[in-house]
Amino acid sequence: MEAQVYQTNGSAGRKLTLPSVFDTKYNADIVRRALLAEQSLGHQPQGHYLGAGMETSASYTGRLGNYRTQRHIGLPPRPRQRLAKGAMGAVRRIPSSVKGRRAHPHHVEKTIIERINRKEYERALESAVAATADAQLVKQQYRVANAQLPLVVSSDIEKISKTKELLSVLKSLGISDDLERSHSPRLAVGSRRKVQRRYFRSSVVILAKDASAVSRACRNIPGVEALGVDKLRVSSMAPGAKPRLALWSEAALEAVKDGIASSVRSFKAIS
Repeated sequence: MEAQVYQTNGSAGRKLTLPSVFDTKYNADIVRRALLAEQSLGHQPQGHYLGAGMETSASYTGRLGNYRTQRHIGLPPRPRQRLAKGAMGAVRRIPSSVKGRRAHPHHVEKTIIERINRKEYERALESAVAATADAQLVKQQYRVANAQLPLVVSSDIEKISKTKELLSVLKSLGISDDLERSHSPRLAVGSRRKVQRRYFRSSVVILAKDASAVSRACRNIPGVEALGVDKLRVSSMAPGAKPRLALWSEAALEAVKDGIASSVRSFKAIS
């Protein structure tokens, strides 16, 4: 499988053979499985203070024969506060009382991370990378004038650090129509209009061997993301289990095999 290498001015250059990872068949089920594992890492564990509702002088004294018993005086046998001179205070400790403990509290030790096997996540990442070369799947979500995918550009794009220069490169490659769609923010679903919480749809992701410079150039472009080939994630390559429009640098393609292995090793939800 071959791909056309473009220069930063949009002119076509030589052709190169894509790595063997692009021969992987796209599997939406295993990609969705890896997405759940990645999203679970963002969940915040919930818990409660173990002494909440229990730090009180209340005690249960309703047994027969005990001092200060509550039998035969018209009071329900509940744990009550100990007051001066043997007086009985308010009911505490039990869930149905005011300032009582919670009936079914969250447990801090609850497992909220969705683990995934190493080989399974590696296969999902390879499938997401290979799907960026499927023009039929990518063009269902994104607008790109170029008929051949994946889009490969020379390694000079990794040296671009200015937004204006990067915009001209993306325009010359025929991605300007998709960028315009990402510039109009929408309100997040479920949020009040008063909050004005807006988000931008994802557009092109730029894959580079060294993304330190180009990542600064795309910070002011809504929907555009720059990613190092050693920090690949399924959520960036196939958000919503749908292949994303990707722009590969020539150096990133050469290092994609080692980058996938490095990305799998650094993933924290590997079982």
